[in-house]
Amino acid sequence: MNQSINGFHHIAMKVADFDRVVTFYTEGLGFEKVMSWGEGDSSAVMLATGNNNHLELFAGGKKAENDEGAFLHLAFKSHSCDDDFNRAISAGAIATKEPANVDIPSEPVKKVRIAFCKGLNGEILEFLKNENER
Repeated sequence: MNQSINGFHHIAMKVADFDRVVTFYTEGLGFEKVMSWGEGDSSAVMLATGNNNHLELFAGGKKAENDEGAFLHLAFKSHSCDDDFNRAISAGAIATKEPANVDIPSEPVKKVRIAFCKGLNGEILEFLKNENER
C-alpha cells in the first residue's frame, strides 16, 4: 500500500446548470459548502460530503451527451505531492501540471500544493497536499 497517499480529498465535476446542481447537493443531499470562488462560468464550490471527503463543482460545463455525467478529475490527499506526482510519471502517466504551491482565493485563502497528470486511461489525477495538515 502506498504510504504517502492517504485517501481521496475530492472528486471534481464540471456542470451545465451550476446553481441548480449546487442546490441539489447542498439542500437536497445536505452537503456543506466549505468554500466557493469565481463568478459566472468561472464559479466553483467545494462541498463537504462527510468523512473528510469533498465534491468540487465547476460552472461552465456542457450537458452530458450520455446519462453517466462526467467527472473533471480524481484528487488524492497526499503527504508529498511531489513524490506522488513523480511516482505516477515513473509509472507511465503524462505530466499536465508540475507540482506547485497554490493559494485558492477563497475566504479564507486555502494554501495547498498540487500537481496534475493524465493517467493511463486518459483520466486526470490530482495530488493535493493541504499545507495546514501534516
